[in-house]
Amino acid sequence: MDEKDEPETIEASLRDSENKPIPIRLMLYPDALLIQKQEWVSIQLDEEDEVFLNMVREVEVTREPGAGFGLCVKGGSEHRLPVLISRLVKGEAAEKSGQLLVGDAILRVDGVNVESCTHDEVVCLLKEVKENKVSLSVRHFRPASYFLNKGNEVRDGPVPAKQEVPPLASLPRLEKDWLTALTIPLLYARCSRYVWGTDTERDDSFDIVGVDGSKSGPIHFKDKQTMNAWFLRVTVKIQILLAQMIKMTNDLMTKEDHIQLMIWAHEKTALGQHWQNWREKFVALKAAEIFLFDTSPMHASDWHKCEMKFKVYECMFKILKDKELPDRRQHCVVIHTGSRETVCLTLESRADLLALEKAWYKTSNLAVQRLVSKTFGCTWQGHLSGLILDLEQGFSLYDHQTKSILWSYRFAQLKSSSDDGDSKLTLKFQTDPAKSLETQVIQCTDLQTLIYCIHSFLSAKLATVDPTFLGNH
Repeated sequence: MDEKDEPETIEASLRDSENKPIPIRLMLYPDALLIQKQEWVSIQLDEEDEVFLNMVREVEVTREPGAGFGLCVKGGSEHRLPVLISRLVKGEAAEKSGQLLVGDAILRVDGVNVESCTHDEVVCLLKEVKENKVSLSVRHFRPASYFLNKGNEVRDGPVPAKQEVPPLASLPRLEKDWLTALTIPLLYARCSRYVWGTDTERDDSFDIVGVDGSKSGPIHFKDKQTMNAWFLRVTVKIQILLAQMIKMTNDLMTKEDHIQLMIWAHEKTALGQHWQNWREKFVALKAAEIFLFDTSPMHASDWHKCEMKFKVYECMFKILKDKELPDRRQHCVVIHTGSRETVCLTLESRADLLALEKAWYKTSNLAVQRLVSKTFGCTWQGHLSGLILDLEQGFSLYDHQTKSILWSYRFAQLKSSSDDGDSKLTLKFQTDPAKSLETQVIQCTDLQTLIYCIHSFLSAKLATVDPTFLGNH
């Protein structure tokens, strides 16, 4: 975080255990979000007052006959503290003397050293004073002064004229100031408007979690409009940092291994599998695969350890319509894999959803263009065969026994396809200008992967013919 950058700031609130608002201030830097709370801090005194407060002062307190000295003390050796003046009773002897401060440590009482005495010993010594006056040696104890003075009135005003002493130094004052309570790094941070693990969207708050485990808790704003504006500000900063990280990483890798996108999403959990309905997933599209991490990858080895990854050209990507959504969460996609797994993801915004869609097709098309061709084992009319998908040649079927091509068609000749959901795939091709169709039926044990690969090859072929295809997605 560059302290020279002027941060964007706003006052908001957190909630305590009783749901009462705690005022906070947000300071948004390019790489971090600071959460500040108001704390008591001391005001810097001038040099003369500093010298005065650090010196040992000899004070004489005179009381009215039968009255007390009008001071309360705390601390003592049993607390590993000096005995401290904690309160000056207004209008009584100690306060009238104009020479004592709350926070003064009592060093001697009528010449008796009390620095190692307990609280009760000093109280007894003061009570045993027979005269109407007592001599005290004191020195201000700054560490305790700030706390003791919170509950006391700060006394100002001139020393009474009858006292031939220099004017009393200003009491160390306290005032509330914004101090940073939490710093959340924005690189790899995740931000959400939803109640954790649910489909409940908050009306006026969002939370943010840093990669270092720092958590803001729900940050509340005055209204939903302000919340949405600040949510956008924070997420844009996160996206900029992720884009910079992608560029830095790609500069160190071959083009074939480049990262297209990194983004946080939430995955729908299987019914009854987990108490959460949704759980965080860090989504990355890299080389030819989509990676779903539980935590963001911080090291190169993390990419190899990811247990949930799929080749994008062997999957089907689908944005869900409103009537298809699993619950109240918006911006959902499903990824159908060749192994018949289904992954349902939700993004925080439509912009995130469209960014994922664009990166998906770009990753898939580039992967197919590098792959060029892929062969699937199958049977055709009882012959053990291989169906070849080739970006330039289209569909070809060769016989395993004779190693000869049995038939071939361009991608543009495919007019329709259907399957039985098990292993049979029916392809219909147009063979001449008269629009007569030829039907080819094959059996493939890896049918789902084959179907998704056909879609991917067709998409990649279209992208090579029409360069605007990727841009449109």
